[in-house]
Amino acid sequence: MENHDIILKKLETMYPDAQCALNHRTPFELLVATILSAQCTDVRVNIITESLFREYNTPKDFAEMTYEELEPMIKSCGVYHNKSRSIINTSRILLEKYSSQVPEDMDELMSLPGVGRKTANVVMSNAFHKNAIAVDTHVFRVSNRLGLADANNVLDTEKQLMQNIPEDKWTTMHHCLIFHGRQVCSARSPRCEVCGLNEYCRYYNADANKSQAAEII
Repeated sequence: MENHDIILKKLETMYPDAQCALNHRTPFELLVATILSAQCTDVRVNIITESLFREYNTPKDFAEMTYEELEPMIKSCGVYHNKSRSIINTSRILLEKYSSQVPEDMDELMSLPGVGRKTANVVMSNAFHKNAIAVDTHVFRVSNRLGLADANNVLDTEKQLMQNIPEDKWTTMHHCLIFHGRQVCSARSPRCEVCGLNEYCRYYNADANKSQAAEII
């Protein structure tokens, strides 16, 4: 637990400006952008939404579209058939059931097409400023390498992070872990030697111990 506190403080110091990388002006735009971000980079999503949101930025706009109309606009983000259906069907539900407002409740968000737990947490924390931890591939990888979590799946990682991180730091640490994953702790060839957290990192120290053992043998 002592190392946890040190790691959290260092992450805040290393990434004081960490924030949501998806460009948006409204909760609905963030919801659409997050749906688009599945298996796609935030940079690519921002390129798509820069033009998309100029013309279409409300549930009514998307609800009146066909899947075939939306697909070419989002094709470069991948899995565009599924994403077009999720966005349009979600828009229709928001229009009919929620008076075009994005719900702030986790269960209601997750009832929308294409909205899983990660997307719901992103919207809750960034659009509605509620304490939440969205576990994407970066958060999963970095938190388990650092020992902030010790889990084999996303849900258990989220639960452990909620236990090991003060609630008022959940959103901040979500962004810090993402920034660290992108800039230093990559999936392949992480920059362990220049990482300011390597002395506390299980992944780095386990690898170092293996190297020492190999030298002795």
